[in-house]
Amino acid sequence: MAIQHFKTSEFDAAVEAAPLAMVDFWASWCGPCKMLSPVVESIAEQFDGKVLVGKVNVDEEPDLARRFGVMSIPTVVFLKNGREFDRKVGVMPPEAFTSVLNSNL
Repeated sequence: MAIQHFKTSEFDAAVEAAPLAMVDFWASWCGPCKMLSPVVESIAEQFDGKVLVGKVNVDEEPDLARRFGVMSIPTVVFLKNGREFDRKVGVMPPEAFTSVLNSNL
């Protein structure tokens, strides 16, 4: 499954239906977000069928960003059955994200 680009209206149903989800909060003007994007795409391919990987544009969906208390971008939020259990802020190597996913599969 490819990366899902979430709208507020569909977010809850999608992440609650997935046993494990990773959501990247980003913006088109954000340089570090652009640096992280290929990492998120690679993780989406690597964990295809096991993890729901999505993106939320904070400019288009400010309510979701507010709800999750996103103060800096990129912020990657990890959810299990719709509930946040971890987050990473800023650009990090792929292992920072994959280790969280692998330990929660």
